[in-house]
Parts: sequence; structure tokens; C-alpha cells
Amino acid sequence: MRLRFRLVTVILSLCFVLPVQAAGFDGLSRLLGDGFRISAEARLLDEDGVLATIEPRRQLAPASVSKSYMAAAALNRWGPQHRFTTRLVSDARLDDQGVLQGDLMLDGGGDPALTTEDLWRLVQRLHQAGVRGVNGRLRISQWRFGPVACLTTDRCEAREHTRHAYSALLSSAGVNYGNWCVNVAPAETPGEPATVTGCDSQAPILAIDNRVVTRPDNSGTEISAERVTRDGRDVMHLSGQISTNAHPRDIYRASSDPADQMALILLAMLNQSGISVTGGVGITQDRPASTVTTLAAVDGKPLQELLLRTMNYSNNYMADMLALSLVASPRADLRSAGGAIEAFVDGIPDHGPATLHSGSGLTPENRISAHGANALLEHLYYQPSLFPSFVATLQSPDNGVMRFIRRGSDTFQRHVMLKTGTLNQPVAVRAVSGYFRTARGRWGVFSVLVNGTASTPYLSWSEVLDLLALDLERMIDNH
Repeated sequence: MRLRFRLVTVILSLCFVLPVQAAGFDGLSRLLGDGFRISAEARLLDEDGVLATIEPRRQLAPASVSKSYMAAAALNRWGPQHRFTTRLVSDARLDDQGVLQGDLMLDGGGDPALTTEDLWRLVQRLHQAGVRGVNGRLRISQWRFGPVACLTTDRCEAREHTRHAYSALLSSAGVNYGNWCVNVAPAETPGEPATVTGCDSQAPILAIDNRVVTRPDNSGTEISAERVTRDGRDVMHLSGQISTNAHPRDIYRASSDPADQMALILLAMLNQSGISVTGGVGITQDRPASTVTTLAAVDGKPLQELLLRTMNYSNNYMADMLALSLVASPRADLRSAGGAIEAFVDGIPDHGPATLHSGSGLTPENRISAHGANALLEHLYYQPSLFPSFVATLQSPDNGVMRFIRRGSDTFQRHVMLKTGTLNQPVAVRAVSGYFRTARGRWGVFSVLVNGTASTPYLSWSEVLDLLALDLERMIDNH
């Protein structure tokens, strides 16, 4: 009798707990039965009323929802109009012929969106300052951070080879998002090799192994690209085909060393601008001396624009570059960058614990809860000087740049602003967090973290968003 009583008690307890545990998320709770771990919460901001929960304080991996934390910490530290500055400096004498009698140093400012165009402007300003030659070395200083130790498989592999752009390595002296770019255009005659040139300079900088063949009109274009490092030099291997009537294609792959990439590109630009460098190039972690003179400088885009690009395109390079810049001391690494964000989170009321090993969310050790993510969103909502810049970084499913979020009814697509996060290793992670506006114009926040296990190896976005859209639509219409 005692055993039977216990069994009945357990069954009744399960029947009672499960509906409460998934209260309000009638659609999303179906994933619980498939073995997925979930932390979810939705609530209104104008009253202390929770609309839906599934283990809201459970700590799970957020993937790129981590970028919301980085963005909030960056806005809190610097404000929306902050700009990162890249400088060319020297403590050498400039002689009457415009030749620096000593080294020229690039002081990498950690600008996560520094591009070739910015470097051309920097070199032009150096020329305007009267510099016509450097009787010394071009030195690339990454004293703030770099080279940064890789913490993820893709980034570690990228030191030797990569077929991706998102796995870019990190340096405060990086350029072009840590990526090499080559342009592939068809030859005039089928059967001939395609024309491949670097995107950054007329002078050859990157070694290219071109095996792309030109095919007749409308034959289709399929190009495979891998950047490999051979004898200390990056080489872009290209194969496949391109049609004679195809438009030229730009192809991006992560470099093996962003500071070395900067050195090669900048040296080529100086030479093409008529500024010769006699002593070659070198990479240093030395901070520029206090006695140097700034010969040329270029300011990056305002932080609010950087965050818009970082969040909309979930750019891992930009996110981790910004996070590294949050570290006050030189020689920052990803863990200390995550620690700087954690310190910011400590000041958010009722957030609870957070573990952040990176600002991008590429590190699978990151942990937050749905309740904590909503606390972050609420904290930003009540910051009038920061909230407009923060909410602008989120996407509306109706017109966001990521097409996979364009799901659900018009209500979901037009009343929700969100950030998503995706990881597939070591387990599947699908995370989403953001704001919603109800039918009566009230503001709400929601966060959903879905993590797989070894027995649930895959989860599509449609399986999550279709269920979440139904749940949020009901909350929006009912309030």
C-alpha cells in the first residue's frame, strides 16, 4: 500500500508541476517532451505580471544572445557616439625631403569595423602631413590586445586553414573584419581561367591559387574557397566554375594573423601612395611611447552604428573586438572581456548569475537564464539616453536582414523586436530574446533559451520560432 501510495503521489505531482512549469508557453512547451532543456519567460514592463514561464532561472547556453549583453555593456561604458581611433605615430624626425628618420607605427585602436577605405584615408592624411618616405620600419602595434588566444574550434583551426569568414581571429590592429577578400570574375572565353584579383589593392598582397574555370553563359557559378597558411604566408585556394555572363564575386575568408594582414595591406598602400619604407614591417605588442607625435588619424563609425552591424548580422569578430575593448588593462583576452561584461551584469537588479567567456557567444560555456536576459532588457528600457540605440540593433521579423526569422503571423512579425542565437556544437542551441508591443501598445520582454542534449542533436529554427510565434501572438492580442 505504501509503495502504491508513493507512485500515485509522484504521478499526481508530475501532472501538477508540468503545466505550471510551462505556464503560458503552450506551444513552446511541446519541445520539453522531445527532451530539450528550456528556460523561457515573457512579461509586461508596466506591471509586475509574468505572462509565461518555463524554468525562467535555469542557466543555459545563449549563443549569440550574448551579443545583447555586450551591446548593453558597451553603450553603458562609452555611450552611442563613441568612436575608436586608429593612428599613425612616430617619434622620429621628419627631414626637409619629407622622410621620417626612424620607424612609423600604426597604433591599433581596436576599431571593429576598420576597412581598407579607412586605411586609404589614413595614408592620404599621412601624405598631407608631408611624409614622403620612412627611413626605418613600419611597425604594427597591437598593445591593447592581440594575438588573442582562440577558445573555439573554428578559430583555432583558422590559424592554419579555414573555409569561413566568421572564424576570424582577433587583434586591436585588425582590418576588414579579419578577412582576406578576393574578387572572382569570368574570362571572356569559356575554358579559360577566371580572373582573380585582391579586393584591397592593385598590388598583389595575398598569394592566390586559382583553379576556377570559365564556362559558357548560364552554366552556373560554383566556387569553393579555402585560405591556408603555407610557409608562414596566407594562400587563397580557389576552385570551381563561373559563367561568362556572371557578375564578379567577392569572396571572404579569415586571415591567419590579422596584425600581419594589416602590415601587408598598409605597406602596399604606402608604396602605392609614393611613401617608401626602407626597413620592412614588424608586429609589436609595445605601447607607443608618450613622446610620439600623431602624424595621421582616422576615427571609426559611432558605436551605435557599430552595434547595428554587429547585432543585425550577428558578427562574431565585431562583438568580440568590442568586448575586448571593454577591458581596461592591456593584453586583454576573451575571458577577461567576458569578465568585464559580467561586472556590468552585476549592477542589473534581480538579474542573477551570468557566465560569459566571450562577447560573441561562440564560446559554448556562456550561461544565462531567461529571467536574467529579461532583466537586462528591462534595465535598458529604463535608460532613456541608451534605449533608442539599443533597441535599434534588434530585428523585426517583418523586415530584418535574417530571412529565417520571417515566420508566423503579421502580429508576430510586426510587434516583435529580437536577437537570435545559434550553436550546433557541442549541443544544439536556439535562443531568442527581445521586446514586444501588445495590441494596446504596452511594452513587454521575452527570452527563450532552448538547449539540446546528446540525445537531441539537432533542432531547426522553424521548430522553435513557429511555436514561439503562436505563444507571443496570443499574449500580444490579449493585452
